[in-house]
Amino acid sequence: MRRTIAVASLVAGASSRVAAMSSSAAAAAAPPSLPIMAPDAIMLPRAHGTCVGPVQAKLRWGADRTTADHICCFNRHYAESAGYWEETPLLRSMMDSSPNATTFCDSVTGKPLFIAPVGRTLKEFIDESRAHGWPSFRDEEVVWENVRVVGTAAQGETVSVDGTHLGHNLPDYNGNRYCINLVSVAGEPSESCASKL
Repeated sequence: MRRTIAVASLVAGASSRVAAMSSSAAAAAAPPSLPIMAPDAIMLPRAHGTCVGPVQAKLRWGADRTTADHICCFNRHYAESAGYWEETPLLRSMMDSSPNATTFCDSVTGKPLFIAPVGRTLKEFIDESRAHGWPSFRDEEVVWENVRVVGTAAQGETVSVDGTHLGHNLPDYNGNRYCINLVSVAGEPSESCASKL
């Protein structure tokens, strides 16, 4: 009897250790709470305003470099004009590459920041962006390795990990919505971004 209790106790102990290991492994594998937040220090002055360097000399989709440099590196609150993205060849480029998603890269570093559309159609991406005036991305379209939100999750400033101002998180009934300046994400791709194109 004593031996049966000891074995049962060992089995129960092993089962609880396996369960504990499984739950801790699941917690470690669970995606982080989105958006991924960063302290305001991520936007401290650097080599060029808040950025690691100036905006690239030539941006994709004909995005204006002067506007991009101001918005990306010397600004924390303002945006390009509403609807500006529709004045560029972006829409034609996205339609031509459909059904493939478009990768949007940092206008300073060329790192990938957003890939869209993901989890929705191109029409849904365009309709939502038109309704708000700026390209609008959802959590599953963010390259979280390179993007953070400063401030509060609701109404927070969306930035690159390299200090580029991108826009703001303006959540709605569908969840987080990252309202992003095209001039901030029109960079020519770095090697890491090119591999995702």
